[in-house]
Amino acid sequence: MKRPKKRRALITGITGFVGSHLVDYILANHPEVEIYGLVRWRSPMDNLMHISPDRYKLLYGDLMDLGSLTRMMGEVSPEIIFHLAAQSYVQISFDTPIDTLQTNVIGTTNLLEAIRLSKIDPVIHICSSSEVYGQVREGEVPIKEANPFRPASPYAVSKVAEDMIAFQYWLSYGIKNIRTRMFTHTGPRRGEVFAESAFAKQIALIEKGKQEPVIWVGNLDSVRTFSDVRDAVKAYWLLVNKCSPGEVYNIGGNRTMKIGEMLDLLLDFSPIKGKAKIKVDPKLLRLSDVTLQIPDCSKFKAETGWEAEIPLEKTLEDTLNYWRKRV
Repeated sequence: MKRPKKRRALITGITGFVGSHLVDYILANHPEVEIYGLVRWRSPMDNLMHISPDRYKLLYGDLMDLGSLTRMMGEVSPEIIFHLAAQSYVQISFDTPIDTLQTNVIGTTNLLEAIRLSKIDPVIHICSSSEVYGQVREGEVPIKEANPFRPASPYAVSKVAEDMIAFQYWLSYGIKNIRTRMFTHTGPRRGEVFAESAFAKQIALIEKGKQEPVIWVGNLDSVRTFSDVRDAVKAYWLLVNKCSPGEVYNIGGNRTMKIGEMLDLLLDFSPIKGKAKIKVDPKLLRLSDVTLQIPDCSKFKAETGWEAEIPLEKTLEDTLNYWRKRV
């Protein structure tokens, strides 16, 4: 009796924050799936070190190299593609706008072209961003998928373009992609340039006497809706298995607060609370900021039944413990 053929999932950005957690989720919940990951020769492997390398396969290529992507599609013929690779740091996009646009827009277009040229028929998750909405008006909260785009950074502009080129490939070629606009998600392995992780790293350094008792911050008055990355990757799996190609979905957590309130929660897990000063670093303030991000996720929840389950307190404590081991 023949064994059933395993489904093949390809993850771009497999070595990143979300990509590595997606590998964890698939291995734990869907062992019948073969996992492939797109990497560059210089991709850091830290986020995958806890996983035996025989449980996934890395494929070397680059989003800027159409030939390498086309070859990869021919070799693997994935049924599912999670496109997570991106230049994802808003602040650095002001310093490197061209690189941000090339990576996120041209890179995504190359991926879609490789799929089209290879004549394969996968379901593709295109990871857009809540940043496409920019600074919304109070009457537009909670934010629906039909809300106008007002991108406030080169990163946000790149995500608008990525979002729209994916939609165009669905309309023109029937390439079965589904777009998400994920709101703030965090947890262990989050890059240190992002607020929650930056705060946690500084707290861990101060606890060990490796940094003066000062936590450097940006705008603490911005309002965000937080979710855990481990809830996010479960949402992404449900997306490619239950949602409709050509559609776009907001996804976000159920805890909304100011960045400063989130920092207070994080400090609750540390003996330095009340002993460290909080100071604004002008370099952490954006040239044009987005200060109100509260999503309407009813469309996604209605189609998948997904709910954010992990409390923000656990997310923050796990993030702090991650940095305590790292510093």
